Amino acid sequence: MLFCGIDLHSNNSFLVIIDESDKVLYSKRLPNDLQEIRAALSPYQSELFGIVIESTFNWYWLVDGLQESGYSIHLANTTAIKQYDGLKYRGDESDARHLAHVLRLGLLPEGHIMPKPLRSVRDLARKRMQLVQHRTTQILSIQTCFARQTGSSICSNDVKKLNDQLVDEMNLGSLEGLALKANLAIVHVLQAQIHGLETELSKYCRADCAFSLLKSVAGIGDVLATVILLETGNISRFADVGNYVSYCRCVGSSHMSNGKKKGAGNTKNGNAYLAWAYVEAANFAIRYSEAARKFYQRKKAKRNNVVAIKAVAHKLARACFHMLKTGEVFSVERCFT
Repeated sequence: MLFCGIDLHSNNSFLVIIDESDKVLYSKRLPNDLQEIRAALSPYQSELFGIVIESTFNWYWLVDGLQESGYSIHLANTTAIKQYDGLKYRGDESDARHLAHVLRLGLLPEGHIMPKPLRSVRDLARKRMQLVQHRTTQILSIQTCFARQTGSSICSNDVKKLNDQLVDEMNLGSLEGLALKANLAIVHVLQAQIHGLETELSKYCRADCAFSLLKSVAGIGDVLATVILLETGNISRFADVGNYVSYCRCVGSSHMSNGKKKGAGNTKNGNAYLAWAYVEAANFAIRYSEAARKFYQRKKAKRNNVVAIKAVAHKLARACFHMLKTGEVFSVERCFT
């Protein structure tokens, strides 16, 4: 039985193959060319138990290509893999060897490999979020310019309704107006692209019964339900609710000893998109749900606004986990009592 580790970089990969006694049988740096990597692995394919690939920004092509060739692929959760701190030298070869080693021991912390068709839809939803963030940047710039020149404010919905003629009527000055029109032009372009992506995304997930379940949650609409469903994937991959809310970054991170805090873990370990989705849902929930608003106010009175919103997001994440597990409709009383 053989085990392979691949230390993946932007322009090359380091491959190491070991046997059951950790003896290195193959060790070489190869360019990021699927055919060359396949050729290097081919003589060992019949004996390979599995291949570990680092979960880096560019793993799609390699994982998909090797899976199509019949290899058993494992995606390594790099934040959870820790080598011995006393090593005097570490390099790509030792990193790849260590990946193969932890696979052999059965101790590999694995990342989730979402099926390729769903991954494409999920990435489209992420692209929409990216464009929304860029649009928000432009809107804030317009609001800042307006406040600086007039001393008054303008809401984001009114910004979206602006055009060049309305800007000219503000009498801000030729250069100030030109700058504002530049921001406004980008807002309109981004808005058109966002609308196009939302139209395409509306073709997916709507038929899934889990989509209707998520929409029954206070604060979750079409967009957030789509994001949560795509980013969560198969809910059965989470052992319990604690694993899920941790993945959603809805729990604190601390290392305790004898009742005292000795440090903190990686607070950003988890899914940033789910973290965003549940915080957005929490903000909507306290606006439209009385029970959620009362829960939020109790938490805010004890701590602060940020902690209170995260507490509401934590409650919603727990509720969504149980709903996706059991198929039950959301109960606001059970969630916030």
